Amino acid sequence: MVWFILAALTAVFESLKDVTSKHGLKKIDDYIVSWSLMIFSLPLLLPLLFFIEIPSINESFWLALMIGGSLNVISMILYIKALKLSDLSITVPLITFTPLFLLITSPIIVGEYPTLSDAMGMILIVAGSYLLNIKEKNKGYLAPFKAILEARGAQLMLLVAFIWSITSNFDKIGVQNSSPTFWAIANYSFIAAGILPIMLYKSHRHLNQIPANLISLVPIGLFQGAAVLFQMQAIDRTLVAHVISVKRMSALISVWLAYLIFKERGIKERAAGAATMIIGVLLITLL
Repeated sequence: MVWFILAALTAVFESLKDVTSKHGLKKIDDYIVSWSLMIFSLPLLLPLLFFIEIPSINESFWLALMIGGSLNVISMILYIKALKLSDLSITVPLITFTPLFLLITSPIIVGEYPTLSDAMGMILIVAGSYLLNIKEKNKGYLAPFKAILEARGAQLMLLVAFIWSITSNFDKIGVQNSSPTFWAIANYSFIAAGILPIMLYKSHRHLNQIPANLISLVPIGLFQGAAVLFQMQAIDRTLVAHVISVKRMSALISVWLAYLIFKERGIKERAAGAATMIIGVLLITLL
């Protein structure tokens, strides 16, 4: 069960990253936050190169890095924009759709096939997303779904969930053709380099926000760096879908932190929805 402990630690640090990102977005440009999420994880990751064995690199590694890294450049920007546009307790639980999408992408990319319990899990994930906006039910039975699909932040987060269902499989390929730690370092270096020109172009008028807000930006990257290290170690020990399912418990942690820190409303319904979605994720993977 070492993989479970590693995946659970991933969930904790993912949640801390979400909270610090949301807090930073109150006063900092979203492209700068996206870049900081990557660049400030590297001081935690790069020194590990002196303590690990550098693996031999083959074509499969470079292909996984190019495809997975490029997709993650897009997903990280969309992720931060989603956090900025909508409540944390609405957007983050939608990432639990990633294991559902993995039922489609994993068989194609890495040959991991779903089980019979997946149908029950899918139903619970959809039911949980309904509960996130159950208060809208008085406007019609489909209103809770419409409330999610019409929210720009929720739309972006669903797109992120789909992209991550693809990139998680390339993480598996990258780890298998190198090592968990080396892949994490290479992947995040690639993403940071990819976001940099986009950030410079989009936010060139706000670059002064970086030195002025280092105390807010640095923890975002450090939490992300810790999360990815634990995730890569867990992926090397079990199936991609198993790790992602436990990692998504960060959704429930983030919902409660959103209530405690940002005083977001409707926390009972959103916590119930997030919990239901997580149970669905567990059914999909752990059974």
